[in-house]
Amino acid sequence: MKYLKHLNKYFLKYKWYLILGTVFTAVSNLFGVVPAQIVRYALDLVKETIDLYFLFDGFKLQSSVYEFFAFSILLYGLMILVLALLKGVFLFLVRQTLIVMSRHIEFDLKNEIYHHYQTLPLSFYRKNNTGDLMARISEDVNKVRMYVGPAIMYGLNLITVFILVIWYMLSVNQKLTLWVLLPVPFLSFSIYFVNTIIMRKSEQIQANLSKISTFTQEAFSGIRVLKSFVQEEPSTIAFTKQANIYRQKSLDLVKVDSLFSPLVSVLAGLSSVIVVYVGGMEVMAGRLTPGSITEFIMYVYMLTWPMIALGWTASQIQRAAASQQRINEFLNIKTDIVSKQNISKEIEGDIEVRHVHFVYPDSGIVALKDFSMKVSAGESVAILGTTGSGKSTIANLLCRMYDVSEGEIRIDKIPIKNLNVNGLRSQIGYVPQDVFLFSDSIRNNVKFGADEMTEEQIIQAAKDADLYDNVIDFPEGFDTVLGERGVTLSGGQKQRLSIARAIAREPRILILDDCLSAVDTKTENQILNNLQGIMKGRTSVIISHRVSSAKLADRIIMLDDGYIVEQGTHDDLMEANGVYRELYDKQMSVEEVAT
Repeated sequence: MKYLKHLNKYFLKYKWYLILGTVFTAVSNLFGVVPAQIVRYALDLVKETIDLYFLFDGFKLQSSVYEFFAFSILLYGLMILVLALLKGVFLFLVRQTLIVMSRHIEFDLKNEIYHHYQTLPLSFYRKNNTGDLMARISEDVNKVRMYVGPAIMYGLNLITVFILVIWYMLSVNQKLTLWVLLPVPFLSFSIYFVNTIIMRKSEQIQANLSKISTFTQEAFSGIRVLKSFVQEEPSTIAFTKQANIYRQKSLDLVKVDSLFSPLVSVLAGLSSVIVVYVGGMEVMAGRLTPGSITEFIMYVYMLTWPMIALGWTASQIQRAAASQQRINEFLNIKTDIVSKQNISKEIEGDIEVRHVHFVYPDSGIVALKDFSMKVSAGESVAILGTTGSGKSTIANLLCRMYDVSEGEIRIDKIPIKNLNVNGLRSQIGYVPQDVFLFSDSIRNNVKFGADEMTEEQIIQAAKDADLYDNVIDFPEGFDTVLGERGVTLSGGQKQRLSIARAIAREPRILILDDCLSAVDTKTENQILNNLQGIMKGRTSVIISHRVSSAKLADRIIMLDDGYIVEQGTHDDLMEANGVYRELYDKQMSVEEVAT
């Protein structure tokens, strides 16, 4: 139960649902137990009345005895019917409290996990698969809901039934009660033994389910690649293999679960035999009536369903514990991207990077080594380099997706660690290298991240990104709904929409991370010309491997293997005749051949 302690705050939040549910459960079981006593009185009345009835054989009084007997039996029957109806009403109220509570907790827990996911740094997502994240917020939460709802409901039912039934049994005959409860210790030991197995198998099943979710998510996200390489059949075979593992583990768990019902049925049957034998001896000794034996048998069968439910409840608790343990693993991870002083201010855009050394925490890759740069507010800098030189790492550090391993970054002369994280990011327009668009309309993708934006601002952002002409050609224009990850658009259109999304919010710092790699030279020149006006008065960081994108920048930095190898203006670097000049000549010659 230690893993399920996390849910105590929700039980406290919805305590009235739990309290009322407990009361309704007790009352409904009280109305369910009392009829057994009425049956005992009715049977004893039948035995006594039959003797009296035949005693007055031939007398007029015999009919009066019969009428009294019939009226009494009818009254007992009506009482049993009323109690059954009352039990049904309170059972309805039980579900309207405990099951409703479980849905509220499910809702809150999913929101807690989703909110917590969003607070975690990029390093967390580099280490964990999307399918695993989805499995914990869906499958694992559903297992937990079965604990906070049905399992608690049946558990409370079990406790109240045991208390009421044993209380009434002891009040009738203590000796017979002790004999009836004799099999219970064996049942308890069996439940403990089987639950240990269930816990282990549940953990294995949930882990395997996460693998299936990850595999499926990757297959559908990369469906174009899968089809182009004609890998549908191998993918199906691999999925079937994972599904077979899940099926086998689930069947193993079902086999263990199936031990409970036969076990409880055998013990219930044994208790009934004990009632008849020991009860019969007590009747012969005159210490018990025949109606009491019937009452005890009814009590035994009242205990049978809770005992069966005990196995199911214990199984659900074990599964919930295994799932909550997996959920807690992620909930216990805290982000290390926190603000020391939480300074919120409108930034001017002055950037200073001092001797930064950065190592990716998940992979150990050294991305930057003694990197320094200074960009005044309103200036622009282009960072060029080959793949793996550390260009995109700079963008991640400026957006504070990661913290530097050594060195310091300052924005407006304030250490970036002292600025409010959300306040800083809200004033940065970031166009990532790996474009991601949401399955929403083009309009909502453009204004994503901005609370309020006029139609004119949306249109202007699309025009500046050279996207407007493409959008108006669509039948639904800006209301066109994109497919998953923007699959409706071409690669160049997706990049231009990503640029429009970044500039529409009018950021103080604009970071373009190789965002023109998928557009042709003509479109690139058009976008660059538009960006000249957009970049005025804004600090701009242009990250690229193409020298054509560096033309806009006031200063150029050449990176290689995390080190700065050259920096200066375009003219200075051309005169230096170094790696920049070599890259420039090579790319210009390629473009000339292409044209």
